[in-house]
Amino acid sequence: MISIKRVCRRLFMSILFLCALTATFEVISGVEAKDVVKWYAKDLTIGQESDTFRVLGLTFKTMNSEPTVQTEISSRVEAVNQDMSLEEAIDWSQYPVKKVVATGYTAGVESTGKSPNHPSYGITYSGVKVKRDLYSTVAADLDVFPLGTILFIPGYGYGVVADKGGAIKGNRLDLYYETVKDVYNSWGKKQLDVYVVQMGDGTLTEEQLKNLNEEESMQVFRQKYIKSKTKS
Repeated sequence: MISIKRVCRRLFMSILFLCALTATFEVISGVEAKDVVKWYAKDLTIGQESDTFRVLGLTFKTMNSEPTVQTEISSRVEAVNQDMSLEEAIDWSQYPVKKVVATGYTAGVESTGKSPNHPSYGITYSGVKVKRDLYSTVAADLDVFPLGTILFIPGYGYGVVADKGGAIKGNRLDLYYETVKDVYNSWGKKQLDVYVVQMGDGTLTEEQLKNLNEEESMQVFRQKYIKSKTKS
């Protein structure tokens, strides 16, 4: 008698456990037990191997995992419009501001004392060649702006610190232009606020400068610069 009661009690507890397990599965997965039976029976009737429980397992795992957050690659360009300038397309308020005195220079004798036949003609302190592009090479006090620092200079564009100069001390910049005429006609000497887009680590390579100028999201603005350069 005691043995029969014990068996009945165990059977009753097992049934309760199965009921609780089924209810928990339905709540978490959103799949009812009767649907599982139907799917399984259907698989058997068509004579195929059943993948139902494998699918349910994956569903259960998905239901309990945190949703994947898609990380978008941030671009400095917030809105690309054919009629927008760089000043208009980007929210410059997000960047630190530095007041500087900026002058223009060339690679020639008038600025560097080097003629075109000099072995170091057009070569900056960083080792890269001077360049006037969407991202141009500029000279700075390396204690203020280390090599590789990216600045946005209103009226000039992006400047990447690649050089230094004996007269460039403190908050001063020398902006590269290809000709003396460009220096006088396009710049001269100005005091203005520049935006520090990224501080450099003390190095700059040709590859880094090339990658900046070929950045896909910036090509609209680069083409505008090239067209304006051609017209002038």
